[in-house]
Amino acid sequence: MIHKTAIVSPDVQIGENVKIGPYSLIEGNVELKNNVEIMSHVCIGGYTVVGEGTRVFPFATIGYAPQDLKFKGEKSRLIIGKNNVIREYVTMHPGTESGRMETVIGDNNLFMIGVHIAHDCIIGNNVVMGNNATLGGHVTIGDNVIIGGLSALHQFVKVGCGAIIGGMSGVEKDVIPYGAVKGDRAYLSGINLVGLRRANVCNSEIHAVQKACDILFSNDNILADNLELVENMYPHEHCVQEIVKFMKQKTSRSFCKPIDVYEHKTKT
Repeated sequence: MIHKTAIVSPDVQIGENVKIGPYSLIEGNVELKNNVEIMSHVCIGGYTVVGEGTRVFPFATIGYAPQDLKFKGEKSRLIIGKNNVIREYVTMHPGTESGRMETVIGDNNLFMIGVHIAHDCIIGNNVVMGNNATLGGHVTIGDNVIIGGLSALHQFVKVGCGAIIGGMSGVEKDVIPYGAVKGDRAYLSGINLVGLRRANVCNSEIHAVQKACDILFSNDNILADNLELVENMYPHEHCVQEIVKFMKQKTSRSFCKPIDVYEHKTKT
């Protein structure tokens, strides 16, 4: 059902049971999959795919040119997965030639009011971003991550699966899987115990994650040695191995660490 006041370009591909509300503008090479609901005053353009069952609330702006000064109008894309909820005033931008040429958003995510997703970001599944949370370009977010309201993530930051970022945090460094970070320059405050329990992780594995983090961020050895030690200590603990794998991948950032580690470096 398309409201009579909506403007929809002839090039737009529309699936079954799609709703487009009053005064919305859908233009360019947009594809709306089955059961998408576009409410009033929404603007969607560019090379954008909106996945099945996704709901877009009023005044969201999706798929238009990124705020990257290097962008020259290349035919980059924005791919949005299934069953996402995109609330009011959310902005999502496509990729760029200097990145992946696409921004990719997974399934079953909630983007609250005022969220901004910049160019070339990759977002997993079951992610929650609080009001006015912001991702710079090239940010990668794993599955089951919670990002508190008014938080900002620096470009090229990676956040591992199951992590939680406290509200009003400024994240300049990578966040390990299942980590909990907070602060105006975010530091690792512990592990995401609530998230681990909600994921039905057993107590023994949760204790292993806690112990592994203590070892990883110990000042006694360099990080590579600590990683090897933890990897060998917990070969069958899935969550611990996820952390090790994450920390071994290539990154342009260092890691959010416990605040006592930063204090130790200052004193020494």
